[in-house]
Order: sequence, then structure tokens, then C-alpha cells
Amino acid sequence: MEPRISLITLGVSDLGRARSFYEALGWAGQSVQETVFFQVGGLALVLWDRDRLALDCGVEDQRPAGFGGIALAHNVRSPAEVDQLIATAERAGGTVTRPAATTFYGGYAGVFLDPDGHAWEVAHNPSFPLAADGSLTVPDFDTR
Repeated sequence: MEPRISLITLGVSDLGRARSFYEALGWAGQSVQETVFFQVGGLALVLWDRDRLALDCGVEDQRPAGFGGIALAHNVRSPAEVDQLIATAERAGGTVTRPAATTFYGGYAGVFLDPDGHAWEVAHNPSFPLAADGSLTVPDFDTR
């Protein structure tokens, strides 16, 4: 298997609310067959009804009462961008669970939950510079 992720699908309880939240962050969504697709760099983020997604995956939705075990990350080019995006997410209806602050690795980051509880870290990590197109390359830790 080639190391690649093509689509990330988030199960949501209210498709319209979820779409509005991500569009308030500045993303442009397209509705197709009761899903919403967002082009995010070289992959797509998809919003789909949580029950339908569970059925499609052949699993029973057990809706965790707390953390679902996955966090998405959005790296930015400066600490000021972290603050700006965390504030934008909160105004759009997100919940800030970790206010932006200096990190143990020498960066600056905070975390918000979207309206369905999906965790997003917004981070500026000087060790993970971003290309002009926003893509991130993991540094070679063996040479550090």
C-alpha cells in the first residue's frame, strides 16, 4: 500500500450545521448525494451523516461519550495564524478545548472541537515548515 490518504470522512449529526461551520472557516464545500466535499490540499475532507457512515463501514455506531481517538491537525505559518484560526473556529460554533500556547516542542498550538466533537489542532511548528502550497513534509528526525 502506498503511504497516502485520499479522503477523510467525518460522521456528523447535522450535515447543514457541519457544512456551515467549515464554510465559516473559509472552506468551500460541494454537496453530492447527501455528502459535502471540501478540497483540502491534495486530499478531500468529506462530511456525511454519522449513522450512514457507520452503516457504510459495516460497524455499529457506538458514539463515544468522550474523545473518539483521532485528532486532525492544521499547521500554519505563524503563531498569529494559530490565534486567528482558533478565534474563527470559536465564532463559527466550535469549542476551544486547549487555548493556544507555547508547546513542549518549541511551537505554538491550540485545539478546538467542531460541532460534532471532532478535534482539530491548529499549530505553528517551526520544525515542520510548510511549502508555498501548504503541504507539509515530515523532517528527517535521524539527522537532528
